[in-house]
Amino acid sequence: MRYSPIPNTLFVKNRISFAAKLKPNSIAILVSNDVKHTNADGTMGFAQNSDLFYLSGIDQEETILVMYPDAYKEGNKEILFIKETNEHVKIWDGDKLTKQEASDISGIARVEWVQDFEKILQYMAFEADSFYLGHNEHLKRITNDQETQQDRMISWCKKKYPLHEYYRAAKITRSLRPVKSVEEVDLIKKAAAISVDGFKHVLKATKPNVQEYELEAELIYRFTKAGASGHAFKPIVASGKNACALHYNSNDSVCREGDMVLLDFGVCYGNYNSDTTRCFPVNGKFSDRQKEVYTSVLHCLQEGSKLLKPGVGHVTYERNMGSLIETELIKLGLLDIKDVAHQDPENPLYRKYLMHGTAHYIGLDVHDVGLYSRVFEPGMVLTCEPGIYIAEEGIGCRLENDYLITDVGQINLTKDMPIEMEEIEGLMRN
Repeated sequence: MRYSPIPNTLFVKNRISFAAKLKPNSIAILVSNDVKHTNADGTMGFAQNSDLFYLSGIDQEETILVMYPDAYKEGNKEILFIKETNEHVKIWDGDKLTKQEASDISGIARVEWVQDFEKILQYMAFEADSFYLGHNEHLKRITNDQETQQDRMISWCKKKYPLHEYYRAAKITRSLRPVKSVEEVDLIKKAAAISVDGFKHVLKATKPNVQEYELEAELIYRFTKAGASGHAFKPIVASGKNACALHYNSNDSVCREGDMVLLDFGVCYGNYNSDTTRCFPVNGKFSDRQKEVYTSVLHCLQEGSKLLKPGVGHVTYERNMGSLIETELIKLGLLDIKDVAHQDPENPLYRKYLMHGTAHYIGLDVHDVGLYSRVFEPGMVLTCEPGIYIAEEGIGCRLENDYLITDVGQINLTKDMPIEMEEIEGLMRN
């Protein structure tokens, strides 16, 4: 692995918390993600199932975790199934985890080969009353044409054991994962620190007529050199009017003199992610109008992030952020105060210039799991990311930090990333 070993005490604690929420005499089964293919024999690489990693720390395909806390035999309470290495696999793909290595990483004493899963489960299944199975419940886009390892496990279990009761493992992990442990926060901090270094190198490389993808290349070089897995998501390097397309990431335009670049990027380190956004002038000096818009967005970030504190609800936070944006849009001459006074509250006018939400959970997933009906609690990590997008002026500005909620407020985990205009201009000048 590229990242420093994570203490297996983290995964032991996570399993204890997870097991405490299972119904009596239940078996939980969590499986790894598939290796996704491109064409011919090419692959897209492997990204582990976040829930499985959260409970085991295993970052390898063809892995299954079985938990049966009420099992009669001690050795059946936790079993980890991994892919067996043979000479053919070693020659083509290199070594896979040994049983001892998997045990050391996960803190699970009993490790078996994955081909023995069905036989071993059979000995336990009829002693149990129910199964908890995993599924990706966090998808917001249509995925009815995709079948995953989780889908196949659900189908197989229900066919093999049709008279058991079935429950959702994701409902439990969704309740646990939003509140981060000290170890998890440290991993997010590490990802954030790598992103700071990457951003500073992007500033040094920026000049008129540079390609957006050249700036993207600066990021991946710094991330890889620091031991990160790579981008947390495909980065947005959007110059000029491209910054007004929220999910622009083709990064194939030329950065022109007088334009501003919106850089939305994140680092994945140890499967934990950062997510930050900065804006900067291509020529190293903000224009007067860019300064006005930037100042407004920065004000919203500074004031809005104060709402990320225990007991505040997500709806309250977004409503207050909307009010901040609205006030700044009036100052910028983009909204008329009289029109705002008579606007439809269900369709506020500021939505023309800010179309997205301005906070999300972050952790093992960039948009991490968790209900937004839940009030903020100490240990949660969220982004704060207000923006103003003026398509008619070719200016899009978003600023984003990652915040850890504490008992008394919040800590900015990305505070070392330059954000004041004077500092950005100074770094670009030097």
